[in-house]
Amino acid sequence: MTLTKKATPKRALSQTAKTAELHEFAEPKAKLTDLAYEQIEEAIITMRIPPGSVVSELSLSEMLQIGRTPIREAIQRLAREHLLLVLPQRGLLVPEIDLKKQLRLLETRREVERLICRSAARRATPAERERFFRLRDEFTHASATNDDVAFMRSDREFNELCLVAARNEFAEGAMRLMHGLSRRFWYFHYKQAADLPEMARLHAAAADAIGRGDAAAAGEALDRLLDNIEDFTKATLMS
Repeated sequence: MTLTKKATPKRALSQTAKTAELHEFAEPKAKLTDLAYEQIEEAIITMRIPPGSVVSELSLSEMLQIGRTPIREAIQRLAREHLLLVLPQRGLLVPEIDLKKQLRLLETRREVERLICRSAARRATPAERERFFRLRDEFTHASATNDDVAFMRSDREFNELCLVAARNEFAEGAMRLMHGLSRRFWYFHYKQAADLPEMARLHAAAADAIGRGDAAAAGEALDRLLDNIEDFTKATLMS
């Protein structure tokens, strides 16, 4: 008996083509969403879009020259992180900064972020440890130059790298709700009450401890960093 190769049904070929097409466009779309998120978040945190501002999906799309779908998905992420408030039929509000809420946030952040830093020190890959050492050097440079924007960008990368290296999706979900609000509060007030070079040095120490794989030192460095942030936050309440 002669064996013949069974033909692939046309319907199956069509479905395969559709799947390939979806994969082809998924990655660029995801990258555009990430880019939109990063640029809008930075604009909010660095006060280019100040607290109390009302913006729209269209205005953000025009500002960034990015299509409406990635902008819409970025807005959803920022709303979950309390950096944007969606007002039905009225647009998007950048919330005012709430000092008392910031202290409650810090109370939660200390416990979750200590776990993340210690876990990152234990679980980071060799490549991730090299990135922590690079960030240590960037923080040291920002400290020497007093460069607030460079510090904020390194801080954002440090936060993301800690979440990846910790490999704990539950802690990651909790921290993502706090990072943006924390950085915005710090940037808004640091010129009046904070010491940027000292803050950058404290971040450099945490990055170095994680890079070396020293979980105890990473936890201690994180506590010193958050002690500084808590003192700074309380100082803004009294100013």
